[in-house]
Amino acid sequence: MTSVHTSTDNRKTILALTLIAAVAPALLMMAPVVAGQLGAELQLGPAAIGSLFTAELGAMSLASLPACYWLSRVNWRLAGTLAASVFIVANLGSMLADSASTLIPLRVLSGLGGGSLMILCMGTASMLPKSDRIYGFWVMGQLVLGALGLTLLPSLFAHYGIAVFFAVLAVLMLLCLPLIRYLPANKQQSTDTAKADTTARLSLPALVGLLAVLLFYISLNGVWTFLGALAESINIDAQVSGNVLAMASLLGIAGALSATLLGGRKRFRLLLVGGYAVMIAGILLLTGSPDETRFTLAALGFKYAWTFALPFILASLASIDRNGQLMSLVNLVIGGGLALGPLIAGRMIEEFHGFQAVLLGSALLAFLSLVLILLLQSKTEQTLGEPEHV
Repeated sequence: MTSVHTSTDNRKTILALTLIAAVAPALLMMAPVVAGQLGAELQLGPAAIGSLFTAELGAMSLASLPACYWLSRVNWRLAGTLAASVFIVANLGSMLADSASTLIPLRVLSGLGGGSLMILCMGTASMLPKSDRIYGFWVMGQLVLGALGLTLLPSLFAHYGIAVFFAVLAVLMLLCLPLIRYLPANKQQSTDTAKADTTARLSLPALVGLLAVLLFYISLNGVWTFLGALAESINIDAQVSGNVLAMASLLGIAGALSATLLGGRKRFRLLLVGGYAVMIAGILLLTGSPDETRFTLAALGFKYAWTFALPFILASLASIDRNGQLMSLVNLVIGGGLALGPLIAGRMIEEFHGFQAVLLGSALLAFLSLVLILLLQSKTEQTLGEPEHV
C-alpha cells in the first residue's frame, strides 16, 4: 500500500484503529468499577487510587515524548507490534500484583505501551478524510468495550478478583495484534499531503487547542473516575449505580455515533457548544444530594455529551495539524488530563470531605475548555493559511 486513499484500505484502517484504540485506554473507560474493586480488594483509599490511575494514564501521556522522535523514523507497524507486546506483558504481570507498590510500576509499563498505540491510531485518524467522523468511530470503540466492562466486571470481580481485568486486557490486545498490519507503515504512507518538515513550530491556535483538550480531560476524568464512589456516598445501591454507569456508557456510544453521523461538515460550532452545554449541566446535576433519578439523568447526560463533543474537539485540532506532530502532542495532553483528573479529584475529596468542590471545579474547567475551543476556531478562521507562530 503506497497511500491510504482507497475505500477498502480506509475501511480496514478504520477497523484497526478503532479496535486497537478501544483496548489501550480500557482503564479509563472502566474506571468506576475498577476503582471500586481496587479499594475493596487492595484496601486503597481515594488518594492511592488516584495515584495509581495517574501513574498509568500519565505514562500514556509521556509516551508522546519519545514518539516525537520515532514517528518519522520507525516503521509504524513494527512500533505498534512492540508497543502491543509491552502492553500484554505488563497486564499479565499485573495479575500477580497484590499491592499498590508492585502494581504501579507494571501499570506505568502498560501505559507506555498503550500510549504508543494511541499515538499511532490518532495520527492515522488525523490523516484520513473527514477526521471528525473517524474520531467518532475512535471514541465509539472505546465506549462499546467500556460498556461491556462496566456490565460484566462486577460479577467477574466477585469470582476472580481484580486479576481478571488485567487478564482480559492482555487477551484482547493479543487478538488485536494481527490488525496492526492495516495501519500505515509510516507517516508518508498515511496521506498524500503530509509534510516532511517535523520541526515546524506550534501555532498559537494549536497551543490554545492543546490547553482546551487538557482542561476538558481533567474535568471529565475527575468526575467519571469517582462517579461510583459518589453514588455510594448518597446511598445509591452498588448494583443500581453499576447499571446506571453501564447505561451511561451505552448513551456514550450513542453520543459518538451521533457525532459520526453529523460529522463531515466544515462548520460544527453549534454542535460543539451543545455537547459542552449538556456535559456541564450533567455535572451540575450531581451537586448537592441528588436522588436516584437525578443521578441517573446526570450520569446519562454527562456521558452522552462528552463523547459527542470529543470528536469535534479533536477534529478542530486535526484541521490545523500541518505535519502530523500535533496529534502526538494531543495524546500528551490527553494523558496529562486523564492523569491529573483522578489525582486532583481524589485529593479534593479527602481535603473537602465530599464531592461538591470537585463537581463545581469540573464544571468550571469544562466551561473554560469550551471558551478556548471557540477561540481556536475563531483564530483559525482569521489566520487560515497564515499560522501565527510563537
